[in-house]
Amino acid sequence: MSTGVEFLGATVRTATPLLLAATGELLVERSGIIYVGLEGSILAGALAAAAGALAWGTPAGIAVALLAGAATAALFALFVVRWKTEQIVTGTAITLLATGGTAALYHGLFGPEGAGLRIPVLGPVAIPGLAAIPVLGAPLFAQSVFTYAAVLALGIVWWGMARTHLGLALRACGERPAAARAAGVSTGWLRGGAAIAAGAFAGAAGASLVLVQSGTFAEGMSAGRGFIAIAIVALGRWRPGGVLVAAIAFGGASALQYLFQARGWTLPYQAFLALPYLATLVALATARARGAAPAALGQAVTD
Repeated sequence: MSTGVEFLGATVRTATPLLLAATGELLVERSGIIYVGLEGSILAGALAAAAGALAWGTPAGIAVALLAGAATAALFALFVVRWKTEQIVTGTAITLLATGGTAALYHGLFGPEGAGLRIPVLGPVAIPGLAAIPVLGAPLFAQSVFTYAAVLALGIVWWGMARTHLGLALRACGERPAAARAAGVSTGWLRGGAAIAAGAFAGAAGASLVLVQSGTFAEGMSAGRGFIAIAIVALGRWRPGGVLVAAIAFGGASALQYLFQARGWTLPYQAFLALPYLATLVALATARARGAAPAALGQAVTD
């Protein structure tokens, strides 16, 4: 297999958790709330996936990861929607809580070093016919079920926001919450539900890190992916298609380390690991996407 094909396959694999997390963030931001605690939900989902898969098998691990991510976001929604706390501060607190909480639980469940924590990873699932396409077949159509689920979920979110009454109400919450309330929309419940859904998506992203990419759990293994996902939503101009393109771009930035290493470049590995974060800073510094943001994004919840 050529280096280019391997690079494309690595791009899709590394983009998958970013796309899952960004899809959830897109949903909640279109309702007018910024969920900075996305990083915490990814961590919670990763640990839950590891523990659940080890105890009851992979399907249970995925289910528990979704629940853990959603529960973390539900705590955020309780404070922000019910008690009107500031969104950025609350989201940051949720991330810090999840970072410390998952580390403590990890040591409590698996010992100080987590020795012997090895979980079978899910292999690629080739789509008959499509996977045999030259060059593009293997990288695009021989991926894990998480990749296919991420693309399908983004399509469902696009359809739901564009074609359903619930999606219209969600977008109204993010653009004109007072008008939405006047029209009879329960903006508090809808925003809270969007936050919980975003947490579930982030939990799925954490599960993909454990059950597809690593086969184990490590403290802080989300490695800033939650914050990158927030940047992806902004760079994608709060549109599903833009989010998909931005997620693939950041996946490529992460996969460059494999390409460079395959070519024998003798730079420190830390330089390769820093590439996606450097790309995030450059992209945010040069983007002109603020005008596309929902009008009420980040404003205090007054429902």
